[in-house]
Amino acid sequence: MRGPIAPPQVPLAASRAEVFADLVQDSVDRLERRWPQLADVDFVVLEVPRPAGSGQTWSDEPVPLGDTVPADEGRRARVVVYRRPVEIRSKGRDERAALVHEIVVEQVAELLGLTPETVDPRYGED
Repeated sequence: MRGPIAPPQVPLAASRAEVFADLVQDSVDRLERRWPQLADVDFVVLEVPRPAGSGQTWSDEPVPLGDTVPADEGRRARVVVYRRPVEIRSKGRDERAALVHEIVVEQVAELLGLTPETVDPRYGED
């Protein structure tokens, strides 16, 4: 039998970065139902955090898993999730999905000035 294995619109294999971005988007979709104002926030996945300033080196502080950037003149607020540190700290897709959701909830809570439990009442149950 000759022909395509899958239709062209179906990826045969998604990259780790694409799978991770989907986990972040799934978490955002869950939260947007409760917090519609998140539609005005950009959610970004970066490989690793960058040092604070140019010429600076890493300190002994723990590597962050996420960050927030408040809105600024003409720029939307941003929630950042760092893929590689999260992947290192999780085993398997389910554990990674739970950790990603926890990070997104914590960063959204910081951005909105709320507690994580207010943002997602199921926070910490996973």
